[in-house]
Amino acid sequence: MHSAMPMRRQTGKIATVRVAGEGYQAFIPLPLPPTEPPLELGADLSRRLAAAEAALDRLELASAMVPSLDWFLYGFVRKEAVLSSQIEGTEATLVDLFELESFETGEAQPDLDLEEVCNYLEGLQYARGQLVAGTGLPVSMRLLNEVHARLMRGVRGADKQPGEVRRSQNWIGGTRPGNAFFVPPPPEELPQLLSDFERFLHAKDDLHPLLRVGLLHVQFETIHPYLDGNGRIGRLLVTLLLEHFGLLSQPLCYLSLYFKQRRTEYYDRLTAVRIQGDWEGWLRFFFDGVEATAVESADTACELFALITRDRQTVLAARRSSLAAMRIFELLPMHPVVTVAWCMRATGTTRPTATKAIATLIECGILRETSGKKRDQTFGYWAYLEHLRQGTDLP
Repeated sequence: MHSAMPMRRQTGKIATVRVAGEGYQAFIPLPLPPTEPPLELGADLSRRLAAAEAALDRLELASAMVPSLDWFLYGFVRKEAVLSSQIEGTEATLVDLFELESFETGEAQPDLDLEEVCNYLEGLQYARGQLVAGTGLPVSMRLLNEVHARLMRGVRGADKQPGEVRRSQNWIGGTRPGNAFFVPPPPEELPQLLSDFERFLHAKDDLHPLLRVGLLHVQFETIHPYLDGNGRIGRLLVTLLLEHFGLLSQPLCYLSLYFKQRRTEYYDRLTAVRIQGDWEGWLRFFFDGVEATAVESADTACELFALITRDRQTVLAARRSSLAAMRIFELLPMHPVVTVAWCMRATGTTRPTATKAIATLIECGILRETSGKKRDQTFGYWAYLEHLRQGTDLP
């Protein structure tokens, strides 16, 4: 039985459900866009929306100015994989991920936390590949299901229907639906809710695309269509939609750090939408997050480009520089943590030559030993990592 919620703007209905003799209340959101009353942008929200859009334009320009977009994307995508996984409780860091990638498959065994980060990376890369392929899947539940299957493979949650919309009740907080902080819609409501979700995603109207992205993220998190992994898929959805709607030409803007640093406000804003219908409060938070993230990403791109340019000159001018040292340096933006064996493979040189080249890069202040081991040492492009790793280290 459904009853209307007492709120300033009605954003959903309460379903009272009884299972095994216990009753609980689940929330069923109304279809988007918000109505009764409709969204009121006003001067303040319009200004924040314009600032967020301008910041995205600046990020797009910054990405066009760097000589290699590949290394820019390489670092940002991995940072997002680490941050989004950390929000869910993993304890892998960005340096941990880069160190793992410096070994050949089978040389180093990732722990479960790193496995989750690698899965996220695989899911993100799969989604991106589908979007840019002429025959690939568009942003849709089918695409998200495919990403979810990759996200949950072989890790915690692997037994919770990877790649499938849930067929049982889930909840957030508490030990059961009856004492939970929030209970998403019952499973039998999902087919209609997700159909409405996709219809709004692809609607042809004059709603600003960035506003649509903000609404869709909340709706996805409220529906909570999977038994596990909803937060990571919901954050990835924002990045995919920014590209889908043409706000960016590449997946360059990730909000996980912004959400991680403001976790309490993030959850409070979601709750205020559901309880009070305060979509405007959420959109203020969201637009500010897009602006701050895009500005920071553009600044980081420019700083990394300047750093690489300066360091290249340092290596060229070094007294003991060599062709091998220069070739390794040029590979560092895409592989900021290396081993001697990796350098041998990447440059086709002998162990003594690779070892000598690494020593030269250490003397130049480019590389630093990162493992603290006597054997199987790893060497990191430390100044580069310092820029990228901000916000990803564990307390």
